[in-house]
Amino acid sequence: MGVSGYAGMELARLLLHHPALRNKPPLFFGRPDSHPEPLVNMHPQLLDGRGNRCLRVDPFEWQKLEEAGVEVLFLALPHEQSRTLAPEALERGIRVIDLSGAWRLEDAGHRAVYAFEDEGSETARAIQEQAVYGMPELHRDKIRSAKLVANPGCYATSAILPLKPLVAAGWVDLDRGIVCDSKSGVSGAGKAPTAKTHFMYAANNLSAYGLFGHRHTGELLEQLQLSREQIVFTPHLLPIPRGILSTIYVHFTEPKHAAEVEICYRSFFAESPMVRVFAAGQLPQIQYSVNTSYCDIGFQPDPGGRRCIIVACLDNLLKGAASQAVQNLNLMCGWNEAEGLE
Repeated sequence: MGVSGYAGMELARLLLHHPALRNKPPLFFGRPDSHPEPLVNMHPQLLDGRGNRCLRVDPFEWQKLEEAGVEVLFLALPHEQSRTLAPEALERGIRVIDLSGAWRLEDAGHRAVYAFEDEGSETARAIQEQAVYGMPELHRDKIRSAKLVANPGCYATSAILPLKPLVAAGWVDLDRGIVCDSKSGVSGAGKAPTAKTHFMYAANNLSAYGLFGHRHTGELLEQLQLSREQIVFTPHLLPIPRGILSTIYVHFTEPKHAAEVEICYRSFFAESPMVRVFAAGQLPQIQYSVNTSYCDIGFQPDPGGRRCIIVACLDNLLKGAASQAVQNLNLMCGWNEAEGLE
C-alpha cells in the first residue's frame, strides 16, 4: 500500500522482478476512496514484457487481502496511516514491513518528534514491543521471525552502518564526539511538493536543515547506543534527484592502522551482501551506489591513526527504503537475503 510514491514505485519495480514472485505478482493498493487505475498509468517506467499492463492499483480493502491470502503487507505510507493500519494487519495475522517512521523508535523521548496522536496508548505500546528495527546487518535473526518490521530511515542507514562496527569494537572515543555530515537528493523529502523541494529553491543550491532535531537522530542514538551529546548529525539537501553521501568524523581511543580498520569492517559485514567495503583511501561516491541496493563504505585514518574520516553512500530510495524492505522480506520468507537485489 502506497505505491504512488517514489519509494513505493521502487518497491513495486523490485517485487515485479523478484525471482520468487515471478508467477505471483504483488497486489497494489491506493487510498480506500480512490478509483482503480492501471499500474503503468501511474508509473509508465514499470511497463515491460511481463504482463504488467494488466496490473491495477485498487482501492484498499481488507477483504481483498484476505481473499488473496496475503501474508505480508508493505506500508509505504505516511507514519500516521501506518500507526492505524499496522495494528489491524497484525490482528488479522498479516505480517507488516513498514517503510515509515511509525514504529522505528523504542524510546518515547525519541518518538516525541513525530507527535503521534496515539502515543502512550495500550495498543501502541503493545505494537511497539513487537516491532523489530529492519536493518538486516544488525538484526538479521530477529527479522526472520518478526511480525512487524520497521524499515530504517535513509539517513539513519547511511550513518549507522559505517559507525556500528567501530563503535561496537570500542574503538571510538565517544567523549570527543562523532560528527556526521549527511547530504541527500531531493527525492528523500518525498513526492509531495514543498517550497524547499521546488526546482527554483533546490537547483544550484546546497542547504542544511533539521539541526539537532532531525527525525532520524533517534535511530542513530538507539542503534548505536549513544547519547545526544556523543554525536552531531546534520542533514543537507543536495540538488540531485537521489542518493545520500554521509561524511563521518571520529576519534579513536588508540591509534589504528588502515589495515586494522579494514579488517574490522570486513569482519563485521562478512555475511552482509548489500554492504560494499572499499579499501583504505578509496572513497565511495554517490554515482557508484545510486540505482543499486548497496551501501558503500570507505575510510581514511589520519597519519597518526587517532582520527578517521568515513564516507558512506547509498541510494535513499533503495538501500535507504525499498531494497532494504525487500531484504527484510527475503529474511522473513526464508529466501536468500540478496534475492532480487544484486
